[in-house]
Amino acid sequence: MRHRVAKKHLSRTASHLNAMRRNMAQSLIQHGQVQTTLPKARETRRFVEKLITMARKGTIDARRRVESMLQDRAMLDAEHQDKYDQMTDAQRHKVMFARSGRRHRTGVVPASYNKKKIPFVATSVIHKLMTEVAPGYKDRPGGYTRIIRLAKRRIGDNGELAILQLVDPNEAPASADKKKSSGKRRAKINARIDYLEGKKARRKPGTKKSPAKKPESDGAAAESGGDS
Repeated sequence: MRHRVAKKHLSRTASHLNAMRRNMAQSLIQHGQVQTTLPKARETRRFVEKLITMARKGTIDARRRVESMLQDRAMLDAEHQDKYDQMTDAQRHKVMFARSGRRHRTGVVPASYNKKKIPFVATSVIHKLMTEVAPGYKDRPGGYTRIIRLAKRRIGDNGELAILQLVDPNEAPASADKKKSSGKRRAKINARIDYLEGKKARRKPGTKKSPAKKPESDGAAAESGGDS
């Protein structure tokens, strides 16, 4: 039986599902948002939230755990894409597979490279997650992503489409003190609690509140003063 199984299979095998979540999480970290179907967005959101929470620690152990779950891939900035397309295959290989750091790709051009021919190198998704994305949510109590439903449907199976995107780190989180709207049953329970605690006097059912007395007008006050 499916005890303590929180994820959905989405009609996929375990290896296919893990690969799909990793690929979508990597694209989300790289581009900031991805467009996919609503069930995939919900499943990827749970995965990304755990990754960012783990990466916020910034320790070597956290990096290793993130790498075991997410794995790594090289990525290029959008501003370098046009120049990368004009390079030869040998230059592209150096850009994508250069070890710019001791263990990870940090985006620093090695000293042995010709800076005129290869002015940039690729960085890694995990490096961006650990150094740029996760530190921005250091003081945020969860809720690093949002799902925006789209009105259009996917052609073929009419599936619901949605955009999964990272929340702006400068955006204030939702207030936890915000009161939720309650129904009639909850209102009666709260009124009963207030009565038992002595905060409000209990009103008999079927009785109406007595209307508040209107203050006398200035003219009536003047007449009463004249009669006296």
